[in-house]
Amino acid sequence: MTHRLAVVVPTPAHSSVAGPLSYRSEFPLAAGTLVRVPLGKREVLGVVWDAQPQDHEGRSAQGDKPVAGALEGLEPLPASWRQVVTFSANYYQRSLGEVALAALPPQLRDLSTVQLARRLKRASGDAPPAPAACAMDLSAQQQQALAQFDAGAGPFLLFGATGSGKTEVYLHAVQTLLEREPQAQALVMVPEINLTPQLQERFVERFGAAQVVSLHSGMTNPQRLKSWLAAHAGAARIVLGTRMAVFASMPQLRLIVVDEEHDPSYKQQEGARYSARDLAVYRGKLEGAKVLLGSATPSLESWQACEKGRYQRLAMPARVGDGQLPAVRLVDMNLQPKQTVFSVQLLDALRQRIGRGEQSLVFLNRRGYAPVLACNACDWKSECPNCSAFRVFHKSDRTLRCHHCGFTERVPRACPACGNVDIAPLGRGTERLEEHLAELLADARRPDGLPPRIARMDADTTRLKGALEAQLAQVHSGEVDVLVGTQMVTKGHDFRRITLVAAVNADSALFSSDFRAPERLFSLLMQAAGRAGRDAQQAQASQMWVQTWHPTHPLFTALRTHDYPAFAAQQLAEREQAAMPPFGYQALVRADARTQEAAQAFLATASEAAQGLPDAGHVAVYSPVPMAVQRVANVERAQMLVESTSRAALQRFLAAWQPLLQASRDKGVIRWAVDVDPLAI
Repeated sequence: MTHRLAVVVPTPAHSSVAGPLSYRSEFPLAAGTLVRVPLGKREVLGVVWDAQPQDHEGRSAQGDKPVAGALEGLEPLPASWRQVVTFSANYYQRSLGEVALAALPPQLRDLSTVQLARRLKRASGDAPPAPAACAMDLSAQQQQALAQFDAGAGPFLLFGATGSGKTEVYLHAVQTLLEREPQAQALVMVPEINLTPQLQERFVERFGAAQVVSLHSGMTNPQRLKSWLAAHAGAARIVLGTRMAVFASMPQLRLIVVDEEHDPSYKQQEGARYSARDLAVYRGKLEGAKVLLGSATPSLESWQACEKGRYQRLAMPARVGDGQLPAVRLVDMNLQPKQTVFSVQLLDALRQRIGRGEQSLVFLNRRGYAPVLACNACDWKSECPNCSAFRVFHKSDRTLRCHHCGFTERVPRACPACGNVDIAPLGRGTERLEEHLAELLADARRPDGLPPRIARMDADTTRLKGALEAQLAQVHSGEVDVLVGTQMVTKGHDFRRITLVAAVNADSALFSSDFRAPERLFSLLMQAAGRAGRDAQQAQASQMWVQTWHPTHPLFTALRTHDYPAFAAQQLAEREQAAMPPFGYQALVRADARTQEAAQAFLATASEAAQGLPDAGHVAVYSPVPMAVQRVANVERAQMLVESTSRAALQRFLAAWQPLLQASRDKGVIRWAVDVDPLAI
């Protein structure tokens, strides 16, 4: 007997075969079974989506290609997992196969039956019971938050000050779950890879290494496969991961934690542009799992959901152990001498910390030595030949490097345009800031009489494997006196010895054209401030210094009192007047082409074609414009904003628009994509 199967395969989002394909099999295969099937001249991994597919094209079973084989021994993917993938593909306007196959470990497609069986045996062996966990004593506010969490249905937003003990609440929530349901599973997500080591250390210490696995893009393919199989088999009780982990196959999922839920890193920026935070909420509702979002500076979307009663807010405003939040000091740079990088007051505060053996953190959200290398005799600057951006000067290896396309060259000995040898850096990145600070603090002395140890942590210094862990260990052990870094050092790290945090160039986002810029800046500064004074004994003396040209700006007024609710209320009022998210809904249509004219022409044609769609009257389509970085790797980029006050109307409009967009594409357009709920405009 021949069985017809609908199989999802890895197809591009806008191909003519975006849905399942029909295959035949001599044996019945359950929905969710992983199979190898022919696709063109290749053999690919696919997922059986339906055991009795609809014959949309009128083909007979005899005309279907046969399944090459099933991955034997592997349990089918649960129906709930397939539903999450289906929702994600539909909502974010991508193909089912693109989302489904991207969510699976790449190595699955290459394993033989024997290899898979061997790995399954290792991954699905009975895990030993979790040890009698040594939980810390909870503060009164932690106990209250957990009591509310246990009693309610959620979703929950844990609004906790930095240092209030949110991680301990997560640990207790997981512990309570596993004590109540020994076979249950919990998913704990963090926004960035560099936050996973310390979180994994705490979970392993509490629950044992056999219970905990990680899932993130920094893992090798074998590591990722091992973790995925352990989660899929139910052997791993706890999965820690970044945004990709939201698609982990977890048959006994009962709890989802999203730490630092406000962080934009939860939004995928290429391929299927999904929000892992939003999918976590959807998945929790679908599977009956409790969802706990946590942040000291929640996203305005989550804050508004609490205001409207859709989420339940759990408040932890105080730090553990009566620790105080750092005092915020604003330095008016209008009163400083011209070209001042570090004010006299800030340098004096840094010297005091060094003298007392305390640590300081100085952050600037720009890596490299200087953003531009320029000639003093002509107008030459270190522009990237492939992008509408400047190449950044990296002094450590004497290179000019484009942070968009990666194009790198050695620094020229003279100006390429006029031959002038006097070419110099303009502006400052973290590398130059580190060098300058070492010069300014050369006369400072630690308690042992030695000069201060200044270190830098950014994407350049942590590129090599193990470098991040080594640098974090140095900071935690007190081997660093002043840490200079980008925003990667301001998030989530529990630095116990830091008593001073300084932002030296915080104004750049105040007057951005992106309406989300103030929200991101306030969050960044609040999170940065939270790295100071986490040891209660030093909290009294902890400070956050902000050098600004606009000290009277309302954002800094709220920052001085750590008043996120006041800031959120002001921002939400502005957003409501302008019908901006979360009071309105947006999507971007982006186009890459050989020329800017071709990119914009494609978008303009698609816009005209959309006017006749049923929901066009409920949707505003704006004119095409170049993207902020217009050219990357010799590809021109343009975008078009689409808005609606109705999420449902916008979704219907986008779905109906897809074939018109595909029909509008001509040879000059390389690719196009729809970004639903974009975080950057």
